Amino acid sequence: MNSTSSHDDRIAKMSFASVYPFYIAKVEKKGRTLEELHQVIEWLTGFNEKKLQQLIDEQATFESFFSKARLNKNAHLITGMICGYRVEEITNPLTQQVRYLDKLVDELAKGRKMEKILREA
Repeated sequence: MNSTSSHDDRIAKMSFASVYPFYIAKVEKKGRTLEELHQVIEWLTGFNEKKLQQLIDEQATFESFFSKARLNKNAHLITGMICGYRVEEITNPLTQQVRYLDKLVDELAKGRKMEKILREA
């Protein structure tokens, strides 16, 4: 990904709370549930519902959000295209983590089986 520092900075400063309603709308529009969305977020970040709500209430930026996360050891298995970029080729770690989340939400909305989304056997 030929990202620019301004693009990476913009993502870092964006609040998770500002994007979260779009994640909900995307998955529910396609017949998936809020519980499934939370399961995907927890798999990637380690945040349970209570911690997630706390971060939303704090208006945590993506930079803060991911600095507090315990990224899943299998996150590197998330590959493919999202927003016109190959996730595995993104060089900025924070931008890559945000795109990991975007990719998982996208897979959930597209009806992919949960065990595939969560990179299980």
